Amino acid sequence: MNNPKKRMLIAGGAYADIPLIQAAQNLGYHVITSGNRPEDFGHRYSDEYHSADYSDPDAILDLAKRLNISAISSCCNDFSALSTAYAAEKLGLPGHDPYKISLIIHHKDKYRKFARENGIPTPMAMGFTDKDAALAKIAVMPFPVIIKPVDRTGGKGVSVINNIAEAGPAIDACLAVSKARRFVVEEFVVGTRHGFSAFLRDGRVVFYFSDNEHYYLNPYLVAAASTPSIAPRSVEQRLCAESEKIASLLSLKTGIFHIQYILRDKKEPIIIEICRRAPGDLYIKLVEYATGVDYPSWIVRAVAGLDCSGLHHAEPTGCFVRHCIMSAVPGRTKDIIVDPGIEKKIFKRFIWYIKGDLITDVLNSKFGIVFLKFDSQEEMLETTDRLHDLIRVEIE
Repeated sequence: MNNPKKRMLIAGGAYADIPLIQAAQNLGYHVITSGNRPEDFGHRYSDEYHSADYSDPDAILDLAKRLNISAISSCCNDFSALSTAYAAEKLGLPGHDPYKISLIIHHKDKYRKFARENGIPTPMAMGFTDKDAALAKIAVMPFPVIIKPVDRTGGKGVSVINNIAEAGPAIDACLAVSKARRFVVEEFVVGTRHGFSAFLRDGRVVFYFSDNEHYYLNPYLVAAASTPSIAPRSVEQRLCAESEKIASLLSLKTGIFHIQYILRDKKEPIIIEICRRAPGDLYIKLVEYATGVDYPSWIVRAVAGLDCSGLHHAEPTGCFVRHCIMSAVPGRTKDIIVDPGIEKKIFKRFIWYIKGDLITDVLNSKFGIVFLKFDSQEEMLETTDRLHDLIRVEIE
């Protein structure tokens, strides 16, 4: 790169964004992070930080104009993906879908409607802004029913209800956290839960990665991911085809295309969410460790409009897990205790807890991430479901 360095704005700066920050720096960019939390860990890794709410598209656009950036990337958050698409469109920057398309992808009601109209496997769902209209529909639906805000992730505002009496409070919980003030009511799909991260180039899937999702106290927040997936090859092929179908219908740009799905009856993938940004909790490092593919770098290259012709598919080379360390109970942190038997399976760790930290939200608070490698898929799956006992937060 010529000096002065080209400038990339990453709309965020949490710990999950560190791989993107480092990848951009390795590509020669002067990296600027943003957000309204200057204490976020990722800002320590960037070259410059500016305060700006990445959930506000105009704030990110104004910051990008002021800093004279040459490329922009979202962080691991849907609001950021929307804001960066908006700013990129206004500034004529490459590597991003039009803002209108990003809304279809990242807002659950718009995506459910698009999927239903185009025969893409998705839960039966309806979008609402009005509580009374939703209650009238829910009254004649079979239970259980799941209610979600259209624009939140990680289980925020999500409720599963088993009768009409529970519907009103569930809707109120959605509206309390939804920036768009909209929510969806959908069928409750039963099955195993998985992620499928694809990389599109010119509308075709050139790389994909499959995982199994594991949960802890919060039934809607992924606490661990393991690979290889238990999903059969036919499901991966189906998801590649569905990804390319969506890419064709929406004329998607080159870059990451991530899916969360429920595998029903061990053979039918029901797509729950899609997004065009890196998943959180260092997921893209799991992809890198398992396959040897520098996934963070390819994601950054795509959003910067750089050549991505060198990326090719690679399978996992073993059995790998990314595990988030969480506490079973509230209190003040004293230590993280690792069972000696599991210690030898850990090959990489990123710990950020501080002794004495106050834990009030056990459903969402995380204190570190470890990566593990196992000798077999059977051992991996059996152990991953016990990792919260084997790697635990000790409370004072």
